[in-house]
Amino acid sequence: MLLHIHLNSDVPLHEQIHDQILLALADGQLQPHEQLPTVRQLAAQLQVNPMTVSKSYAHLKKEGYLVSDRRNGTHVAATLPKNDHFLAQLTAALEPLVAQAKLQSLTVAEFEKIVQSLFEKRSSSSY
Repeated sequence: MLLHIHLNSDVPLHEQIHDQILLALADGQLQPHEQLPTVRQLAAQLQVNPMTVSKSYAHLKKEGYLVSDRRNGTHVAATLPKNDHFLAQLTAALEPLVAQAKLQSLTVAEFEKIVQSLFEKRSSSSY
């Protein structure tokens, strides 16, 4: 699993790791039941503190994307979780982006085209 984090970003490292793993799931780079590196292995690979990776893994486990046990380590869940609050979260996340798009004079059609392009880019997922 190849993750790209930016040490100089305003986004905290644990959020970058979390988001990169979600992108790998959406792109089909990570498959159901696939083993993930241990916390220490990924921390060494990314040259970050193991607690940073642990925090990312814990968040993904809480969301239902990852499962772990002492014998088999951490791996991708067999099925994706269904989040009843997702639409509310999505709306809240999109509101400032829509406001910025309007300030940049983007039309609804242009915004929809961007979203459609992003969906198509991620269409190879096995989920």
